[in-house]
Amino acid sequence: MERIGVFVDVQNIYYTTKDTFGRQFNYRALWKLLSNRGQMMIAIAYATDRNDESQRKFQTALKHIGFSIKLKPYIRRADGSAKGDWDVGITIDMLQSASDLDRMFLLSGDGDFDLLIQAIKVDHGVPVEVYGVPELTADSLQRACSSFHSISEALLV
Repeated sequence: MERIGVFVDVQNIYYTTKDTFGRQFNYRALWKLLSNRGQMMIAIAYATDRNDESQRKFQTALKHIGFSIKLKPYIRRADGSAKGDWDVGITIDMLQSASDLDRMFLLSGDGDFDLLIQAIKVDHGVPVEVYGVPELTADSLQRACSSFHSISEALLV
């Protein structure tokens, strides 16, 4: 049985599914789908902490499914822009986990991860599959990954 790791860019998945489908992503359905592919060795959901009750409930639900949660404070800048992305954290965790896994799954549409995926595939020989909304997933990310899986009705609430 393959040893697999799952890394979820929660904000990216939330906004892309909301903008495209007007619905939320179904993490339980994803867990069931990927659990059939191998032994879940690591599953991390990366999110921002807005100190909001509905977010805490969502994070508790993710923990019950089996995900570890990593939170970063949500920062609203004086100019109105916001900061709270996890690109560096996801990159470090995936690189550190690569030698212990047979396959990795990244849920994000962020093209910044294309170089990470190439490095994991070349340096560690580990395939990286990506789940994303095709229209909102960078072409470079879709080309870099071993397999691209379109988020569809089956993965929505």
